[in-house]
Amino acid sequence: MDWTIEYYQTDDGKCPVKEFIDLLSAESKAKYIFIADLLGAYGLRVKEPYVKPITGSRKLFEIRIKDRSNIHRIFYFAFTGRKLVLLHGFTKKTEKTPGREIAIAERRIEEYLSRKR
Repeated sequence: MDWTIEYYQTDDGKCPVKEFIDLLSAESKAKYIFIADLLGAYGLRVKEPYVKPITGSRKLFEIRIKDRSNIHRIFYFAFTGRKLVLLHGFTKKTEKTPGREIAIAERRIEEYLSRKR
C-alpha cells in the first residue's frame, strides 16, 4: 500500500509548501519529485541522504534537496493512515537549521492535528 502526500493548508486555503516548491529551480524541483516518489512508495523507510529526522523532535522529518547553489529543506510528519503531511519549506543559509524554521513546522503540526480532532 502506498503512502499519500498531503500539503498543509492554512486557514485561508494557501499551501505554503506548494508555493515554495513552485519557486525552486528546475533542478531542485526534479530532486523534490524524485524524493516525493520515494516517500510515496516507501514512506518512513526512506532514509539519508534523501530525508532525515529532525533532532529533538519526535514527529518532524526533513526532505533534503541540494542543487548547485542552494540547500533546501521541506519539513513533514507522518499522520494516521500512511499519510505524510508537508508542512514548511525554506532555503537553508546556515550550517545549523534555524530554530524559527522548526518552530513554524511544529506550530503547523499542532494546527493540523487540532483540525482533525
